[in-house]
Amino acid sequence: MSAKDIRNIVLLGHGGSGKTTLAESMLFMTGGTDRFGKVTDGNTTCDYDAEEIKRNISISLAVAPVKYKNVKINVLDTPGNFDFAGEVLSGIRAAECAVLVCGAKDGLSVGAERAWKMLGNKPRMIFINRTDEENSDYNACFDALKGKFGTAVAPIVAPIIDGSKKVTGIVDLLHNKAYEVKGGKAAECAIPADIADEVEALRAELMEAAAGADEELMEKFFETMELSAEEIAKGLKFGVRDGSVAPVLCGSAISGLGVDMLMQTVLDLVPVATDMPAEAAQDDDGNAVEVAHDENGATAAIVFKTVSDQYGKFSLVKVVRGKITGDMSLYDTTTGNTEKLGRLYTLKGKKNEEVKEICCGDIGAIAKMDRVKTGDTLCDPKSIVKLAGMPYAEPCYSRAIAPKTRGQEEKLGTGLNRLNEEDPTFTVVNNAETHQMVVSGAGDIQIDVLVSKLKTRFGVDAELDTPRVPYREKIRKTVQKQGRHKKQTGGSGQFGDVWVRFEPNEESEEMVFAEEVFGGSVPKNFFPAVEKGLREAVIHGPLAGYPVVNLKCVLYDGSYHPVDSSEIAFKTAANLAYKAAMPEASPVLLEPVCELKVTVPDQYMGDILGDLNKRRGRVMGMTPTGDGEQIIEAECPEAELMSYAIDLRSMTQSRGSFTMHFVRYEQCSADAQEKAVAAAKAMQEAE
Repeated sequence: MSAKDIRNIVLLGHGGSGKTTLAESMLFMTGGTDRFGKVTDGNTTCDYDAEEIKRNISISLAVAPVKYKNVKINVLDTPGNFDFAGEVLSGIRAAECAVLVCGAKDGLSVGAERAWKMLGNKPRMIFINRTDEENSDYNACFDALKGKFGTAVAPIVAPIIDGSKKVTGIVDLLHNKAYEVKGGKAAECAIPADIADEVEALRAELMEAAAGADEELMEKFFETMELSAEEIAKGLKFGVRDGSVAPVLCGSAISGLGVDMLMQTVLDLVPVATDMPAEAAQDDDGNAVEVAHDENGATAAIVFKTVSDQYGKFSLVKVVRGKITGDMSLYDTTTGNTEKLGRLYTLKGKKNEEVKEICCGDIGAIAKMDRVKTGDTLCDPKSIVKLAGMPYAEPCYSRAIAPKTRGQEEKLGTGLNRLNEEDPTFTVVNNAETHQMVVSGAGDIQIDVLVSKLKTRFGVDAELDTPRVPYREKIRKTVQKQGRHKKQTGGSGQFGDVWVRFEPNEESEEMVFAEEVFGGSVPKNFFPAVEKGLREAVIHGPLAGYPVVNLKCVLYDGSYHPVDSSEIAFKTAANLAYKAAMPEASPVLLEPVCELKVTVPDQYMGDILGDLNKRRGRVMGMTPTGDGEQIIEAECPEAELMSYAIDLRSMTQSRGSFTMHFVRYEQCSADAQEKAVAAAKAMQEAE
């Protein structure tokens, strides 16, 4: 098989638009499956994971190779839920063209808007699905798409619509033929007389769109005002490749209407890998290079997805240049390791079929690559290139995670690491300061799925909680106190006596120790013990037990006993001085403040600004993006942002997004301090 016999498409769209069913329909119609699976029954090819079956939604990217007219169409089915946008990005990376699936009842969905934006300049087409259902409205859906995405949206079909707005057949504008579904199969029929004029008008628009993509065709079109089907297809192919044309088809994945035409359109219009522009990459020295899609070139492939199950680990690869065979050794540009390959497979959902090679432009899987991760480039050691990975969004929703049963912490960590191999869009951090393991992802559903997988796959029952905010404490006035430790127990006693001055010090966050001892009142050999005692003490502040920062401690006087004085005694004395001084030094609580960049459509600006104000946020500026959105830059306390990912979706109908980074600590307001101190004391009592 060569690159010209392969097409790679990724199905995108809102949850419930029918992407998985469309993939299933394509498989069933081409003999790839012997039964038509249903999402509700949990028996589709692409939704095979236990979590997907339980929830009736797609969670992971799945591959479904379809054999149509001796051409292999690799169909990549992606989740519609926004928590799993990382899977969508992986699918986009591996495909040459996207099929945007829209429900005829839904009109312009948020998922369609987001998918269109994520595609950038990637070739795309649109399939308006579920056109035969109650309350469907093809025309309303098409008008909404046209209104949002402009003239790029070009219909290549005309629907045959009955009195209830259901689509009963379609007219192929390219070949001027009409089809209807009879007995579960598409059958050619006459073009209804009542839409003949509309069909002609749409064909003229299609010719114009095709001509606009190629100068030669443009000249001919102006001369004759007519183009053949082959010429229209040629022009549309150019237009699809450069992103100026997004062909629109329609039908029903369940009845099969329009599915055959969709596959034919994929063959006719979707560019093969070797026709795509060269990819930007880096060489071994980090210099920018281009990697052309060359079947005979040195091997280069991107790992766009990792699958781990009871059968082992599979690294899904898209071969950008050359080919992959099982006897190869390829260089991993991320780890610097040379990997000896083994068995190669083609995946179809959870099923796999061993193959001898994966050619240029094709998608396949390599088994048991334990050191290889998603985003890695595998290439010929003699021609090292690093391909662009997937631009995953930063995690923005965090939860503390812990096992319900003590002693399973290690098992929990192992499980999360294994799951992270499959899904690199979430992070796990062991926060030594708050003594919590914190998992961060895109939203609550993603985190909930992780917890469920931990139980089913690794036998760990985990519970979630709100992460603790890492507050700090500082003092506002100078206080000096004595710390005197004297203990006599019959034998040698303990004696340490120090006078320490505690001062605010804005120049250094870390505690600064100094001494001003005169006359040997405290011998120099005890200075380190005093310092150590103070450094241990500042870990726990006087207000709520948080670390004290911006503090200078000056040892200026004291006394000692020639026999009973020891390092431990002076260390204890320093601690006593600290405890005596801190409550009198006007302590205050400091809270972490984050920089927010919130991207939202213009119509939600008022709501977002009002909400930030309620969260004690400060708006620093607003920048229009030029496409109807604004980027709001603000600063906001971390404590107010724990649920912001969920709240922002709710306020913007999932159209908003944000990034968040810590910038500094600031003094808490009186109300916030009171609340944080009360929560800390309650937690200490509970422990």
